[in-house]
Amino acid sequence: MIAITAQMMVKPGCEERFEEAMLSLVSKVNANEPGNILYELCRDDDGKYLVMELYEDEAAVDAHRSANHIKESGPSFKGLMSSPPIIKKMSVIPRAV
Repeated sequence: MIAITAQMMVKPGCEERFEEAMLSLVSKVNANEPGNILYELCRDDDGKYLVMELYEDEAAVDAHRSANHIKESGPSFKGLMSSPPIIKKMSVIPRAV
């Protein structure tokens, strides 16, 4: 499995519009990507955002990146972000069964 986190840098005052755009995307990812195990928007107590993602394998990550709903979502985030996301990709360490 592959885990990805994306720290999202939202401009002050744009939080509501960002959440609306991001939650729409979350719904589309969860409905249309069978190799995606988890795709959720999170917010900490300081108002900072993180997207948590979990994929079955590299093919599922590639399918996510090339999905039409990902490409089409770009304009909905225009003007909302203060900088590009900070993305970390990790391999999940399998647990012993």
